Amino acid sequence: MTTTHSYAPRQGHGLPHDPFNAIVGPRPIGWISTCSAAGVLNLAPYSFFNAFNYVPPIIGFASIGHKDTLANIEATGEFVWNLATEALAQQMNQSSASVPPETDEFTLSGLTPLTSSQVRPPRVQESPVSMECRRTQIIQLQGADGSTVPTWLVLGEVVMVHIDTSLLDNGIFQTARARPLLRAGGAGDYFTISMQGHLDMRRPK
Repeated sequence: MTTTHSYAPRQGHGLPHDPFNAIVGPRPIGWISTCSAAGVLNLAPYSFFNAFNYVPPIIGFASIGHKDTLANIEATGEFVWNLATEALAQQMNQSSASVPPETDEFTLSGLTPLTSSQVRPPRVQESPVSMECRRTQIIQLQGADGSTVPTWLVLGEVVMVHIDTSLLDNGIFQTARARPLLRAGGAGDYFTISMQGHLDMRRPK
């Protein structure tokens, strides 16, 4: 006989750890590079990230709190998403440190800024995939009761994509080969994708 743990989030989950972000996961990492209006570089990972549209391609992430990345995008209208991979896990984690706005996380993480072709913020040279983006919308979230939440959804149109050709077979991107790093629910839980977890299911006609 199965049992169900049910709870209303506003009344508490009644568990040792909130399961929400473990259930909605693993989630892709929004490893976002920006620069301030004064040119100070910033690099930070966001675990609430995804793609939202094909044409034009639009990606987005949520900033819980008004952080440097959000402030930079508000000021410049541009950002770059960089693929966080298993090989770059430690550098990605280092870039999540809480540091003053004048700190350059590229230097902090031992990473190399690479000039973008369409936007001012640099790409992460060590990342095998980067997407240059221009801001389309910044939306402050609100609850069902209409009250505002201190979280902002940042959406941007992808204006340039860079892919390491070692991840392409006959023009097809090999997701598992890229070993993308995915965030789960625990304090330090991450996962990667492998071919052992691959399912080939075509859409019914």
